Amino acid sequence: MSLARGGPGSAHRGAFVHPALFYRGDEEYLAGTVPFVREGRAAGEPVAVAVPGPRLALLRRALGRTAAEVTWLDMAEAGRNPGRIIPGVLRAFADRHAAGRVRIVGEPVWPGRSAAEYPACAQHEALINLAFAGRPVSILCPYDTAGLHPVAIADARATHPVVIDRRGERVSGDFAPDRIVRAYNLPFPEPRDAVSMGFDLDALPLVRDFTRRRGGRLGLGADAAGDLELAVNELAANSCLHGGGSGEVRLWAEDGHVVCEVRDAGTITDPLAGRRPADMSPNGGRGILMVHHLADLVRVHTGPDGTAVRVYMRR
Repeated sequence: MSLARGGPGSAHRGAFVHPALFYRGDEEYLAGTVPFVREGRAAGEPVAVAVPGPRLALLRRALGRTAAEVTWLDMAEAGRNPGRIIPGVLRAFADRHAAGRVRIVGEPVWPGRSAAEYPACAQHEALINLAFAGRPVSILCPYDTAGLHPVAIADARATHPVVIDRRGERVSGDFAPDRIVRAYNLPFPEPRDAVSMGFDLDALPLVRDFTRRRGGRLGLGADAAGDLELAVNELAANSCLHGGGSGEVRLWAEDGHVVCEVRDAGTITDPLAGRRPADMSPNGGRGILMVHHLADLVRVHTGPDGTAVRVYMRR
């Protein structure tokens, strides 16, 4: 059994290349990823590997000396919030090497991702196609067909224009990334035991105090409570400036996290909002991008009736 040589072969004639690699077991994983990395380095292309920790060790061993020429990232840490992967992992690497083609092995979906995380993962994979359209970048995304739910495999066919498995490489007839973005833009279930407060621009200091104190009572340490306070301040300020001038903030505990929701009457029309690298100076340009970097998970639901952003911080 062998996969298409080097992963996506003929697909490399295009600008942006985004194949899904469907694998079962270590042998198929290495058959699809190792040639992809080696061929990139042989062509002089910068290569990054961003996969969960155990896969990092497996690939390092298989690559031998070539491993020293690769940038390594543990996706379970760098990408634990899927909304952080495009600006903080993929664009960060590609933008540092903008002179030519780059290759990245990126595995954002793995067995063990929570039910709360998965919708953000699927939307992330769909939005990669928009974020890198026209750029000379190849991103190979492995999917564990033995360990992932069939829904995740079906979604991968919709978010990747090319699929690779033991039968070889082919165009995905199910490719429809916009459909996946819409499918997971669903209203959130109502939380239990949430404490809430309304706010406008004058009440932002009260929102910060409310968030920090309530987060601490729910089990956040001082650093995490401070990060949550900063994230909620950014969201609430955006609500006041762009979401109708006011909003509501709610906090509760859920599955080992403290969750804070900021809700307002605005609608987010840019699907890549918060996923583009921006000037992180005190002069602005941060907003939801900074929230993605601070939080363990960010979920967004937006529509004509308003927007709700949920920020998850591990307790």
